Amino acid sequence: MAAVSTSTAPALRRAPLPEGTIPVAVSLLIAGIATYAFFIVGKHALGGEEAFAPIVAMWFATFTLAPGFFLPLEQEMGRALAHRRALDEGGRPVVKRLLVLGMVIVGFVLAVILLASPLITSAYFNGNWWMLAALATAFVAYAPAHLARGICSGNGRFRSYAVIIGSDGVLRILACVALALIGVEAVGAYGFAVALTPLVPVTLVALKGQLRTEPGPQADWQEVSQNLGWLLLGTVCAAALLNAGPVTANLLSDPDEAELVTRFGYGVLLARVPLFMFQAVQAALLPRLSRLAAKGQLDEFRSGFRKLLYLVAGVGVIGTVGGYLLGPLAIELVYDSELSGTTLALLALSSSLYMADLATGQAVIALRGHAQVAYAWVAGVVAFVLATWLSSDDLFRRIEIGLVVSSLVPLVMLGWFLRRRLASGVVPTPDSMMDAFSDRPVEG
Repeated sequence: MAAVSTSTAPALRRAPLPEGTIPVAVSLLIAGIATYAFFIVGKHALGGEEAFAPIVAMWFATFTLAPGFFLPLEQEMGRALAHRRALDEGGRPVVKRLLVLGMVIVGFVLAVILLASPLITSAYFNGNWWMLAALATAFVAYAPAHLARGICSGNGRFRSYAVIIGSDGVLRILACVALALIGVEAVGAYGFAVALTPLVPVTLVALKGQLRTEPGPQADWQEVSQNLGWLLLGTVCAAALLNAGPVTANLLSDPDEAELVTRFGYGVLLARVPLFMFQAVQAALLPRLSRLAAKGQLDEFRSGFRKLLYLVAGVGVIGTVGGYLLGPLAIELVYDSELSGTTLALLALSSSLYMADLATGQAVIALRGHAQVAYAWVAGVVAFVLATWLSSDDLFRRIEIGLVVSSLVPLVMLGWFLRRRLASGVVPTPDSMMDAFSDRPVEG
């Protein structure tokens, strides 16, 4: 069994992961609750499901693009700053390097959106250019939000980190209510309210000095991009799969099916209830599991991880059965809408499998398997495209089958990768633990 090197063990004791588990878990729960509340408030503010459909389309597109491209920057920011913090070195050069990377990514994606804007607007937003502009604005606004989160986590400022995550959703609801109270009915205004709210908590945290960093040794590109390519590839694919259902439904549906697509979005959100809760629980469990592996206590790691998967399996069974039996009633009570029990059961099953993907993927990242996690998520995207294309002619059923298959394929691959890495005696480093701790593509 591999032992932890003398240079690694002290660094592990200094890694700032445990101190942030409680505020991060609470902020994730607040963000999840705010998401469900926003869909209720937004629907009533705009006068129904059909009028709310453009916001739903923009919402799922935003949380495909923003976490997909910016979460890796957040992870690398947190990792590099935590490493410098352990060495008592200032992190300002790291922040400058990643700000440059962030601007490059923003410029590249905006250029793609601009070039493809006629196609995106006609095929996805039914000709609504205001919603395309709101999507582009939201993408830009989430860049400083993710970078600020990386600065806060890397410096151990987890209360500020939690403020950025948790307050975003609450402010979104308040903005929506304010627009409704003054009688605004233009959907574009609500789209820009969604797009601009991430900037508010970042500004507040910055004014409190929580984004301040100290001068330090020059940072080369290797320091801030050790696993950036693999993280970027994996996170883009993971975020795409998480939101593939509503995005694909919006692309494949007819213009007169906007109300149905909104209902499908409600079903996807309802199926994510266990996923939001699981992320909050996992934020507290993952550091302990990583430390067990880092200390060479692989038997205890396997036991703890097995219990975590049992929890996921139990939640998955309850969620799938509950989705079939009680899901239609829950949709009616929460959103005053309708969906079949079969649709909700399949969505719950895919969400449960995705939950297992996240748990296993984070364990593999903690064991320095960044590339393997990226391979698994890419395979999931391919599986979704093939299953959606070949499985059925029914709009929603083909997507539901695609979601189940695309969550199952990465799970099989990640399980095999994890088993191999444990058998080879790989142990975490502080950097890989930080990457795993901050790997959360579920946003909203």
